[in-house]
Amino acid sequence: MAAFVARYATAFLEVVTAAKLDTNAIGLEFNDFLATWDASSELQAFFVNPAIPAIQKVGFLDTMNAKLGLRKELRNLLAVLIDNGRIGHVGEVADAYRKLLQAQLGIRQAQIVTARELGAEERAALLAEIGKLAGARVEASFKLDASILGGTVVRIGSTVYDGSVRGRLDRLKESLVSGQ
Repeated sequence: MAAFVARYATAFLEVVTAAKLDTNAIGLEFNDFLATWDASSELQAFFVNPAIPAIQKVGFLDTMNAKLGLRKELRNLLAVLIDNGRIGHVGEVADAYRKLLQAQLGIRQAQIVTARELGAEERAALLAEIGKLAGARVEASFKLDASILGGTVVRIGSTVYDGSVRGRLDRLKESLVSGQ
C-alpha cells in the first residue's frame, strides 16, 4: 500500500469520528460509489484522465452525487482525491479506511476454512470461540476446502490455528519422521 493511501484513509477516519457519523451508513455509501466506479471503465477513464481539468471532474462527481446521495464528508474525500490526482486509488483508500475503522472498533478479521458447510448455529458457536481466542469481536469469511478432511483452519492476521485433520496428520508424520 502506498503511503498516501494510508494518509487519506486516516484523515477520512478522523473526519468521520470527529463528526460522529454513522460508520455503517458511510460504508454503504462508499460501497455504492465503488460499485458505480468498478462497473464503468469509462467512468474510471474520465476521472483519471489528466487532460480533463479537476474542476470538471468534481462537477461530474456532484452530478453523480445527486443520484448517489453521498454525505458531504465522503463527497469531499472524493473531491480531494480528484484534486490531487489520486482518484484512481479510491478502492485502496476505501480498503485502508475499513481496516482502520475495524481496528478502532476492536474488530478482528478472520478467515475460516472448513471441510464442510456449517449451519448457522455452528457458525455462531465457532465465531464465539474464535472471538474469545482473539480477545476481540470477529468478522469472518468462510471457505470450504475438502482437502483438510475435517476440523477447521482459522487465520487471524498472520496467526494460523490449524485444527484440521490434515494438519494433525501432517504433524504426526513430522513427529514420526523425526523419531520423537
